[in-house]
Parts: sequence; structure tokens; C-alpha cells
Amino acid sequence: MVKAAQRAERPARTSVWLEGKAPRGGGSRGGQPSGLDRDRITEVTVRLLDAEGLPKFSMRRLAAELNVTAMSVYWYVDTKDDLLELALDAAYGEMRLPAGDSGDSGEDWRDQLRALAAEYRALLVRHPWLSPLAGTFLNIGPHAVAFSLAVQRVIRLTGLPAHGQMGAIAAVFQFVYGFGTIEGRFIERCAVAGLSQDDYFRHAMSAVTQSPDLTEVVHHAADLIEARGGDTVEEMRERDFTFALETLIAGIEAMIVRG
Repeated sequence: MVKAAQRAERPARTSVWLEGKAPRGGGSRGGQPSGLDRDRITEVTVRLLDAEGLPKFSMRRLAAELNVTAMSVYWYVDTKDDLLELALDAAYGEMRLPAGDSGDSGEDWRDQLRALAAEYRALLVRHPWLSPLAGTFLNIGPHAVAFSLAVQRVIRLTGLPAHGQMGAIAAVFQFVYGFGTIEGRFIERCAVAGLSQDDYFRHAMSAVTQSPDLTEVVHHAADLIEARGGDTVEEMRERDFTFALETLIAGIEAMIVRG
């Protein structure tokens, strides 16, 4: 009862980046396991999440991959959530971001926005575990903050009034988040099924067309798919993403004119 009360009195943890603790280093002094540090542990965590997915990840599984005891990992992180947050930010660090605080590069804001959207989409597809974690944590690690600042700089270059800039960011990057999440999950399902994306799509469409309750939906969807064009799932998806993003950019341009 006393321990439960003490836990209840503790403030809730918000982020590993707000703990105010210096990263613990490696070495063997004081019983710390040698050959480990936070960067190595985070790197292996990302690799395991990519290979096995978020549901299967555990500190015990990580320790086995590192060839140490589970308790050894806790020399470097306090909780599993801390480690997942570190992995999340490490993944954000893979994105190529435009440099500078202004338009000095001479690149149009539209091209910069397209590049950022493409980087974010690729990240979500490459790491399907990222989207649920991005929706769980505060995303205030250094790489996530760098991405956020890059997005804000590009949106400022559009000339949108200040009161509309966060809305524009939401429109573009919540779209990318949703699109990339669904794309990544689809690719995961294909891998689990042992099928290519095209074979999986054909198999799914064949099953759906055999359902009498979905005849009308399938008929209209078939017309849209034919009009969309593309010989493969990847080509169709790429056309959808490009058209949707260009629609959002056109919307930003229209809102700039409106002022």
C-alpha cells in the first residue's frame, strides 16, 4: 500500500528529453556493462523495430540481441518508453532537411515543401513502427525539433499570414502522416503474406469483387482506378500522393491570394 501511494505521488513522466539527466556512458566502472552506450542501444532498437515490429519489441529481446542481461540496458535508460522515444528521434534524424533560415538557397518554397513531404513519407514507410510512436510521445528530441523547424521555415516562405501557417502545416503533414502510415502498413501486410504488393492487391480485389454486397462500390472503384492510371500499385500510389500534395500546394497558393 505504501509503495502504491508513493508511485501515485510521483509526477508523470513526460519525455526522456525533459528528464534533465546526462546520457550515461559505457565502461565497466561501478558495475556498468562494457561495450555499451546509448547510441549503440538506440541503433539496435531501431534495427529490431524494423525487423520484428513494435508489438514484439521488449527490453529482454533487446538485451538478447546485445548479448547482455536485461538489467544491463537499464544502466542507460530508465524505462522502455525512454528507449522507444530515443529510437523515434534517431529515425527522424534520417531525413534530409533544407538548410538555412530563409530563402537564401534560391529554392522555391513549393519545391522545399515537396521535398520535406517526400522525406517524411519515406520515413513512415521505411519504419512502420514510427507512426504510432509519433502519436504517443511529444516529439521534442533534437531531430524531431529540427524537422519541425524546417517545416515552419518553409511555410513562412509561402507568405501565408501568421494565423494560417499552422493550419497549412497541419493540412500537408497530417495528410503525409496518414498516407505514409497506410502505405507502410500495406507493405507490411504484403511481406507477412509473402506476396508482392501487386499480387496482394490483385488477390484482395478479386476477393472483394466476389462479394455481392460490395458490387456497387467495386464498380465505381474500378472506374476510378482505371482513370487514375498506373500499371503497378507503386505507380498508382505515387500518382495519388503527387496529385494530393499538388492539390494542397494549390490550396496554399489560393489562400495566399485571399490574404
